[in-house]
Amino acid sequence: MSFRDWWDRVSGHAPEPAAVEVVLDRVPTEADLLAVLDATDASVAGGVVPAAVASRVRRITRTVRETLPRVRNLGLGSAEAYAVTATATDYLPEALQAYTRLPRQWADSRPVDEGKTSLMLLIDALDLLASSMDAIFDAAVRVDANALVVQGRFLQAKFGHASSDPSTSPGLGPSTGSGGAL
Repeated sequence: MSFRDWWDRVSGHAPEPAAVEVVLDRVPTEADLLAVLDATDASVAGGVVPAAVASRVRRITRTVRETLPRVRNLGLGSAEAYAVTATATDYLPEALQAYTRLPRQWADSRPVDEGKTSLMLLIDALDLLASSMDAIFDAAVRVDANALVVQGRFLQAKFGHASSDPSTSPGLGPSTGSGGAL
């Protein structure tokens, strides 16, 4: 800063500094996430990775796909909703990319951490992601299941006991067994 710039600023003659524009990342839509899942599935197709890896990846992407329509049940700002998005866009693709950057023979045969190969580490990571996504899916579905339980209890309280015998349904009365027409 020159003396003149300083003097202009102190004396109030300097132009206002330009406003700093803050650019935030766009939150991915469900369609964006589905496209990422499609790309992930395609990245493991055709023998690019061992079958054990490909099947685990497809299990995770399938669970994420089933969870996406129910994310609102988890709360849009919840840690679980974030985990679903991060699994699709970051955790799963990053794990796969780290593995596929390695030479296949080396990754599958050389121990790199506590006697485990890169392949074993990837499988452990995928199993952890799969069980986490299963738990999140269960939590999301449980919201709807609990709503069904609450509705059933309401109806039970409102209309009496439930019966699997249609002849004892309200308004039908006991069956006469006559088989005759009404």
